[in-house]
Amino acid sequence: MLRLEKVNVYYGESHILRNVSFHIEAGQVACVMGRNGVGKSTTLKAIMGLLPVRSGQVLFDGADITQEATDRRARGGLAYVPQGREIIPHLTVRENLQLGYWARGTGTNGPSEKAAFDEVYMLFPKLTQILERPGGVLSGGEQQQLAIGRAILSSPKVLLLDEPTEGIQPSIVDQIEDVIIGFKTARRFAIVLVEQGLHFAARLADSYVVMAKGAVMAAGKKDALSAEMVKQHLTV
Repeated sequence: MLRLEKVNVYYGESHILRNVSFHIEAGQVACVMGRNGVGKSTTLKAIMGLLPVRSGQVLFDGADITQEATDRRARGGLAYVPQGREIIPHLTVRENLQLGYWARGTGTNGPSEKAAFDEVYMLFPKLTQILERPGGVLSGGEQQQLAIGRAILSSPKVLLLDEPTEGIQPSIVDQIEDVIIGFKTARRFAIVLVEQGLHFAARLADSYVVMAKGAVMAAGKKDALSAEMVKQHLTV
């Protein structure tokens, strides 16, 4: 479904990602873990085409997309919820969600517009109460729910989530966890989840990618990686 082959990314002349290789299967949840600054967010940006890959390949759904523009990747089935959520502040919640629906590919098979929105409202009922509020006035938890809902509306094949629980109140963290577990159970799309919390990741992951200093130190099915191996590369 999604495969990185020896991906190298630079910021100027600084070598940030070093021969990063891993893959995720359809319907699986892969947690990318590691201390701050090891390249986790950069990896998601490289997958999404927001940063250029100097060498290596990004393969998606059987095709090499390494040189494709970000909008083509989005229409092809990649959806991205960045760490800062990137809600458009002057648009309402309803309008932000509409952007997600418009981002789906022209040949996308899926529910009707009403059914797609109804699913988001069922997952995140709070959004129905704030549909006419500008995105810029929402709390962090409300923005995260909106960002995930907007991504779902694009009908993705792979959902990239960057630290979805960071700075969010515990009740919303629990809700986001329940939503991700629901996606995992349905196996409707794959999820690449950047997450610092080992316990949160352990409940969700089918596989781990453990990074340090811009490289993959270990990758594999959850049962194949020891807890100690994962912990030694994480912030306590």
